[in-house]
Amino acid sequence: MAGFPAELEAYIAPGCDRLAFLQAYLAARGVRTSVVPVNGRRHLYVNFPAAAYDPTFKIKTVITHYDRVPGSPGANDNSVCDLAVAEFAARLSHVSVRGGRHNVRIFFTDGEELGAGGVSEQGAFGLAERFRALGITHDDVYVFDSCGRGTVPVLARAGADANVRGAFKKQFASLYERTQNLLRDVSPQRWMSLPVPYSDNAGFLACGIPAVAITFLPADEASDYARALLHDKQLEKAVMHGGSADDPLHARYIEKMPRTWRLFHTEHDNLSSLTAGSWDLLARILDTLGTTQFLA
Repeated sequence: MAGFPAELEAYIAPGCDRLAFLQAYLAARGVRTSVVPVNGRRHLYVNFPAAAYDPTFKIKTVITHYDRVPGSPGANDNSVCDLAVAEFAARLSHVSVRGGRHNVRIFFTDGEELGAGGVSEQGAFGLAERFRALGITHDDVYVFDSCGRGTVPVLARAGADANVRGAFKKQFASLYERTQNLLRDVSPQRWMSLPVPYSDNAGFLACGIPAVAITFLPADEASDYARALLHDKQLEKAVMHGGSADDPLHARYIEKMPRTWRLFHTEHDNLSSLTAGSWDLLARILDTLGTTQFLA
């Protein structure tokens, strides 16, 4: 499909060993990686040199999950993000080779799709626990999920409305504001902040580590969804509840959710469901994040 890398078709093919694919894809672009096993999940970490980090500024941790639901190609959920972040890693690697500092840490996570059974089953939850144990609690964590369909960036509201006080609330509010500014810079007049189903941000939030999630929607779906939220306060609860297809609340509201989300975990999450323009927009967001520095 025009605008997307040719390798995407192989990456979404049935039976693809997606971890091995990503390792090879990154290696071919000169990017070193390590597999990080946590609680039976195998996360892939990008090894940038120590010189790429300046302690004066915050570390920006970028997260994208590489697992998918069996039987679904997972084109939008989450293959486009995976390859876009892999290309981003390659661009950052070139910066590092030239002695530049970008302060970006990248993980391709395993087990995101298990979160439907409870956040503690999610692969990112174990990773976030590892972060906390190591004292890594002040990173800016950015989760990218399902950014291959539509050209309206959507910042998930999860965490913004949390009924908490103290350091977490202050830290999350600061991260949320910086992310809003990032989206304003890249996509003025076209970004939105809406309730979005949990992604890997859930695992970090559950461990008390502020994390934001960014996804995309087509403009008509985003506006229709925003209007539906205004008219029915239960819709947000249904979205955040994250029930399965046979859950009564989920079943009652599924038709009011964006069609993009209804394609998740089905055979219809394929190449034909993707939209032109999303790849370039995602690259601009990632590159802007890579070049923007925030004081630690």
